[in-house]
Amino acid sequence: MKILITGATDGIGLATARMLVDQGHEVMLHGRNDKKLSDMAAELGVENTEQYVADLSQMAEVNKLAKEVAAEHDRLDVLINNAGVYSSPALITGDGLDIRFAVNTVAPYMLTKALLPLMDESSRVVNLSSAAQQPLDAEALTGKAKLEDGEAYAQSKLAITMWTYGLSQHVAPVVVAVNPMSLLGSKMVKNAFGLDGKDINIGAEILCRAALSDTFRDATGKYFDNDIGEFGDPHPDAQDREKCAALIQQLDAIIQ
Repeated sequence: MKILITGATDGIGLATARMLVDQGHEVMLHGRNDKKLSDMAAELGVENTEQYVADLSQMAEVNKLAKEVAAEHDRLDVLINNAGVYSSPALITGDGLDIRFAVNTVAPYMLTKALLPLMDESSRVVNLSSAAQQPLDAEALTGKAKLEDGEAYAQSKLAITMWTYGLSQHVAPVVVAVNPMSLLGSKMVKNAFGLDGKDINIGAEILCRAALSDTFRDATGKYFDNDIGEFGDPHPDAQDREKCAALIQQLDAIIQ
């Protein structure tokens, strides 16, 4: 299968890429740092991987990434929207967005919509959610309201869960949100909380299942909570049709 993973140079993304390569899949690796991406591709095997460099905090680069993938492939089996940020020295991007929402919410939405022509009903979009979910402040998404890192992260993760549900009603591929498990040992968790965290492979294993297993074949619009090991209920806003539709309307206006 042809699988694109964003944020594949470390943490859950890298562990997932390693598992998928080992299983014989054609894995497209996305990263922000060219050198780091090349090193990871060399480690995993350049014959089994492709490399795409893009800064997902910049919408022009998200668009460039989508165009590069589409230029080289006429089909995409799985898109894993894994890339994310918890904090950043500069909070407002060149597009005027809060960087935590730009990377965690807007970029994966924009990338997914741009790559839909490569996908059909047998394809899957796997969105990285979180157990941390807080009601969305629409002003914060566009950088007009300032939030602490924890608040912005939780709101951005609810937002990606919301658009998972909203978009799933209108597109062919399965679109599913996954909480890979709380406090896994990613760089983000170590930097944010000073914890070593749990085995990163726990998260990679559930992402591989979401991408490939029959369990997720009919899971479009659902939320898988790996803290309990099954599909569960996200924050109520993520199943509120009106709120999800309003968010999608806002996201469409941003990415135009």
